Amino acid sequence: MNHPHLPPSLDLDWSAQKVVVAGAGVTGIAVAKALASRGASVHIVDRTLDSDSTAREELVSMGYRADDDEIGAVVEASLVVVSPGWRPDAPIVQTAVALQVPVFGELDLAWILQQQHSGVGPAWLALTGTNGKTTAVTMAESMLLADGRRALAVGNVGHSIVEAIDNENPYEVIALELSSFQLHRSAVMRPLASAILNIAADHLDWHGDMASYTADKARIFERTTRACIYRAEDPITRQLIEQADVEDGCRAIGTTLGVPALGELGVVDGVLLDRAFEDNRREHATELANISDLGDPPAHTVANALSAAALVRAFGAAPQSVADGLRAWRPQPHRMHVVATINGVSWVDDSKATNPHAAAAALASYSDVVWIAGGLAKGADFDELVKSAASRLRAVIVIGTDRDQIAAAVRRHAPDVPIIDADAVETSAVELMQGVIEVARKHAIEGSTVLLAPACASMDRFLDYHQRGQIFADLVLAMTP
Repeated sequence: MNHPHLPPSLDLDWSAQKVVVAGAGVTGIAVAKALASRGASVHIVDRTLDSDSTAREELVSMGYRADDDEIGAVVEASLVVVSPGWRPDAPIVQTAVALQVPVFGELDLAWILQQQHSGVGPAWLALTGTNGKTTAVTMAESMLLADGRRALAVGNVGHSIVEAIDNENPYEVIALELSSFQLHRSAVMRPLASAILNIAADHLDWHGDMASYTADKARIFERTTRACIYRAEDPITRQLIEQADVEDGCRAIGTTLGVPALGELGVVDGVLLDRAFEDNRREHATELANISDLGDPPAHTVANALSAAALVRAFGAAPQSVADGLRAWRPQPHRMHVVATINGVSWVDDSKATNPHAAAAALASYSDVVWIAGGLAKGADFDELVKSAASRLRAVIVIGTDRDQIAAAVRRHAPDVPIIDADAVETSAVELMQGVIEVARKHAIEGSTVLLAPACASMDRFLDYHQRGQIFADLVLAMTP
């Protein structure tokens, strides 16, 4: 995205700014509070803030202008700050561009606010990827805390970046989970270290095509000052690192599930090794942790741990802190969680697998799968996913708006696998999942895994992937003897 109307310096006088904040969620409210505290005139807009909205009444009582008149607000604005989900073709964004009103995201706004504190504030360790972001960023947070640092995981993980910057007890370092939506509007942040975990097709309905999606992910490397971290086995992230416009002196650091080369972190005999941040790295590798510190993790979890370790080592965390952090770390909900094993059948909640790349990692972890899939495809294609998993599939249960796309891929690449359409539009979310589980019980045998890894977004039939996974888990647990 071009940014022709960014201010020439970071020295904004907020008391002279009329700021429209687009979005009344966690990010929008945090931004509004931060800017109002600095004297800006803040106008919050959201389609939910109509004249009958109790949320609008609450915001007005707090001193903000708040309504659903997006276009009218922009006409009077000197700056627009948009929450991550607002598309580039949203009317409010298009109007701002037409009127030459600068459009920021929270990411750059937070960086500007930190620089206005004379640059005093936490170091930024930023990561992105199609999958594994929350896992890796919470691992990094755990490692930093084990190192005795005042640290916090922020961004797409739930904590607002702006709130972290304005915290009364300043953080020493923040680990930022950044989505492609957030990075789309990044133009000024300068992280100490940045990492791309992986790149696979996702959110193409938002970005338009794979090239645009990849380009927005790649923005995380821009202006990085110390270390850019990439997956050595991944040709896309390797190419992005070669093309990155970074600061002088910034190093490219690879991670690999194999033996690490010079300048890489890798694995030998179950031990995570560092040949990137070791002083004598040409002849020596520093032991960071054992895979067993994570229990018995799948390969993609080990890969995420290596990226997290590279970020914190770039910051200066001690090797022992990596091991201590991994032992203390606990996975977030709805990520490859074994809910129960009943009569020899494992029931696994991986509702966070909202795209084919994530679902492929889940399916590769089991040998006999009753797969629950479907929802909103977001422009994704399922042929390669089904082709790679065909030999593992016992049955496929499809639900959601784009279930026919998955069913068609199964018919093409796994024609002998039963396909069961378990969706019924008139049912509630709970009733839908009850039907799914009943069908899964009929097809699973001892040794099977019933896997909820939908490869799709959830908002057609559920509030979000959390609700989808929680309903699944609750119903499975209700079957336990």
